[in-house]
Formats: sequence, C-alpha cells, structure tokens
Amino acid sequence: MSAYNPGTELDLSWISKIQVNQPAVLRRAEQIQARRTVKKEWQAAWLLKAVTFIDLTTLSGDDTPSNVQRLCYKAKYPIREDLLKALNMHDKDITTAAVCVYPARVCDAVKALKAAGCTIPVASVATGFPAAQTHLKTRLQEIILAVEDGAMEIDVVINRTLVLTGQWEALYDEIRQFRKACGKAHLKTILATGELGSLTNVYKASMIAMMAGSDFIKTSTGKETVNATFPVAIVMLRAIRDFFWKTGNKVGFKPAGGIRSAKDSLAWLSLMKEELGEEWLKPELFRIGASTLLSDIERQIYHHVTGRYAAYHDLPMS
Repeated sequence: MSAYNPGTELDLSWISKIQVNQPAVLRRAEQIQARRTVKKEWQAAWLLKAVTFIDLTTLSGDDTPSNVQRLCYKAKYPIREDLLKALNMHDKDITTAAVCVYPARVCDAVKALKAAGCTIPVASVATGFPAAQTHLKTRLQEIILAVEDGAMEIDVVINRTLVLTGQWEALYDEIRQFRKACGKAHLKTILATGELGSLTNVYKASMIAMMAGSDFIKTSTGKETVNATFPVAIVMLRAIRDFFWKTGNKVGFKPAGGIRSAKDSLAWLSLMKEELGEEWLKPELFRIGASTLLSDIERQIYHHVTGRYAAYHDLPMS
C-alpha cells in the first residue's frame, strides 16, 4: 500500500461553492464507454495488469472458512500457470492486490494466506457495512476488532444521512475517528455514491473523506441499487486530483460493484490513466472491488492463448 494520507484540517471553503457540471461529466463518461478497446497481446498485457488491481471479494451471508480459503488460494494463483507460461509471465508473481471479506472472516483469510506462503493483505469491510446504520461506538469497535484479527486494510462505509443533510463537520469527525481506530491499517472509505443524491454531493463527500485522512475513496458497497458508474468515477477522480494539487497527498481510488467483464476492467484502467496518469496505475493507488471479474479475465486470457473459449471445467473456481 501507499504511504498514509495524513489528511488536513477541515476547510469547508474548499467545497462550499462546488457545483458539478453534470452534462459535461456525462459527455466525458460516454467517451470512455464508446472507445474501442485494445486488442491481441496488448489486451492480454492490460488484463494481466488489471488482475493485480483486484480486491478479490466475498461478502455473502453464507461465507464459510472453506470458501474463504478457496478465495485466498485463487488470489495467490489468479491465472492458470500454463497460461502464464505461454505468455512468458509465469515468473512475475502475478497475484490479486488483496482479499476482501467480512470482519468475522478476517481470521480465516489471514490463516489461509499465511498457509499459502504469501503476503497479500486482507481487507475487511467494517462500520456496519453496508448501511452504516449502527451506533458509532459499535462501528468503531468493529474496525478495532478487524485490525486485531490481522486486517491490513479497512473498507469503512459512511453514514449517508450526514451527506444528504449537509452535516459535513459530523462526517469529517466520524471519518477521523475511523482513521484513528484503523491504527496501522489503511483506511478505504466507501461513499455509497448511488445513495448520495447528486454528483455535487459525491464531490463534496470525496473531499471531506480525503481531508479526514482516507487513503482510498471507493464508489460503492456493491449492495446499492446503483454501484460503480463512470460519471461518479469521473467526479471522484477530479476530486482526488484537486486534493493532490492542494496538498501534495495522493489518495487512491476503488470502483466496486457491478464490474464483471474483462472489457469493463479495461475501460476502468483507461479512465484512470487518462484522468490521473500512469503514476496512479499501481495497486497502491488503484483497486477494483470484484468477485466475478477475475473469472472473465482468465477466460479472455485462455482464449488469447488457445484460440478457443474455455469450458466451465477448464478453469479453477474462485
């Protein structure tokens, strides 16, 4: 992970006059989606790069130690060894960026990754995920317990009520407390943008989260009706750029929810490169939250190597 974002003092003058030009944002989003994707070996290279940005995730009510263990194994070996050899990439140690689980499953993930002999970090959702409608004391305790169990990254979710009612100081104070509770773990703040009401609110919430010390800002929990979208991402990335220009601190970005196809992942990488530059195209500053994306990327790699599409039994489960 990157160095911690120390945050800044709350400065509401930064955001008080912000108004997002929605038609311009939508036009920019259409450009990204309409663009032709890269092909052949270039596509394979970009897809392998995309793998290294994935927070491989399971957030289901029926999670068990065994399926978390399987997920961790897939995180260490995301692409079949013979496919990597065919691309001469078998010695590049390609893994996913992290494994993301519920707090109660952190111990299982830490144990499984240790047994596999790898140093992939465990990320835990926390703070009353996904709704954040529990008491603040409970949410803070959840962070502390997840860190004690070995989580190195904490994906917190903000209280949307504070955004919708314009309580920016209260939002800043809560996230500062989350930052403190994280200790040495990195703080990734989920804005749940599908429930914030407007793109202007998305920008303001992004800026408050960064001022409060978030190391990453993340679009969604994956449980909202609307999750990661390009218009929202553009607004968040512009906020990250503005924050960097004002403070010199780089904050990471994580889209999550609904990113399922290899083609989607290429569009997200393209957006990151164009909006923030290649220096943000590394796991320390860019993640993709996904549970099924890796399977499609591996299918596309298989097709590139063999010239045919994989049958269901050709690729290991994730």
